[in-house]
Amino acid sequence: MNSNKKIHFEVSERKILLRLFDVLLVLLALYSVSSIFDFKYFTLSEDNLYWVVVLGIYINIFGSVFEMYNLQVASNQFQITKSIVLTTFTTVLVYLLTPIYTPELPSNRIQIIIFFLTLFFTLVVWRFFYVSFLASHRFIKKAILVCDQDQLTELVSGIENADPHYKFIAFVNSDGTANVSQKSSPIRSIPIDELEKFVRRNPISELVIASQKTDGITVNLYNQLIHMLENGITIREYTQVYEESTKRIPVQYVSRDFYRYFPFSRSNQNHLYLLFSRLFDVLFSVFGLMLGFVFFPIILLGNLIGNRGPLFYTQDRVGKNGEVFRIYKFRTMVKNAEANGAVFTTANDTRITLFGKFMRKTRLDEFPQFINILKGDMAIIGPRPERPVFVQQIAENMPFYETRHVVKPGLTGWAQVNYTYGDSIDDSLVKLQYDLYYIKHRSIFMDINIVIKTASTVLFYRGQ
Repeated sequence: MNSNKKIHFEVSERKILLRLFDVLLVLLALYSVSSIFDFKYFTLSEDNLYWVVVLGIYINIFGSVFEMYNLQVASNQFQITKSIVLTTFTTVLVYLLTPIYTPELPSNRIQIIIFFLTLFFTLVVWRFFYVSFLASHRFIKKAILVCDQDQLTELVSGIENADPHYKFIAFVNSDGTANVSQKSSPIRSIPIDELEKFVRRNPISELVIASQKTDGITVNLYNQLIHMLENGITIREYTQVYEESTKRIPVQYVSRDFYRYFPFSRSNQNHLYLLFSRLFDVLFSVFGLMLGFVFFPIILLGNLIGNRGPLFYTQDRVGKNGEVFRIYKFRTMVKNAEANGAVFTTANDTRITLFGKFMRKTRLDEFPQFINILKGDMAIIGPRPERPVFVQQIAENMPFYETRHVVKPGLTGWAQVNYTYGDSIDDSLVKLQYDLYYIKHRSIFMDINIVIKTASTVLFYRGQ
């Protein structure tokens, strides 16, 4: 039955493909150049295999920083070209400046130019091939959704907005309604009796079950699903597909007994991981405060000219286990900005001063929070701490919100590096989904990923 399936790369597979071929093709190009031309800076042999490892690590690290493995960027020729330029320049510069682990600096500068151009043109040609062929509609994953009709539009957009290569081509109505209006439906409706026949005649990759009403899964539908499963058709639950595609927990699609769907990461109770995290927090905070002293004269002068008022401000925030603490920041708003009560900060908030906008964009306003991290109120990585008044307001309208408080709040986090500034309850819901995903999948590798994405956010001047 599954003979009609077409090739499709999952999100994780596409990222692995990009990382692997970036390194392999660059190495192949360097080997070819060294064999054909008088290029002796980078030669491959059994004695210098560590040169290969270091180069591969640099390409992957700086490629992550400059978003070469962001699939939206990787699918756009202009954006990926910009990322390749930055990645190639930084990789070559750092590679040349670490001769202990890399070849000695060549006396002939032409060798450096050849090295740079080889990396650049190899990545450009490969990535343009990816944009034109592998990221094209030839590899769309087609699926069928089993759901209640009133949730159809929201469920479809939830997946397809995150992964443009994932398409629902039809759905089966499971709410018991016999007739479905095709005019009101964004995709084709299939009668339950015809599901198996439709799958047999079309290239379907998987069936996704999203019905929250068990009585909607009739005996007829259940038997068809079992038969298709036996014939090799993949059947998955909607929350699993959503989480995999969006890297968020779909709290709006699960009932209040969400603990069945939301196992906490073992790292939250892993003493070695927690010890390592705390050590990292302390060391990074000390470094951050030292760096803050370097920028302090600029900040002080900018505050005197652009802000004209107190340099620091403190505010109550909710931390781990719901405990309230005082957070420290450099002031970025006009004095008495909340004289009429607490309100969400918006993207173009008129209360933010001109110098304050610069501070927020560069994240300079957050340097004093390293004091909170040293005190143990916060960590480097975790959900952003919210104000008590907003926590109470949001928790009344949103289930699971206070689950964020099972870990320490952070200076940066999964929500901050994946979502723009939130100024509404709806934005808070999206950020909550990211925060819960972090709590569920928390690990040292995810923390490293967040640090790299944070560096990208600062370098591209995307702070809020």
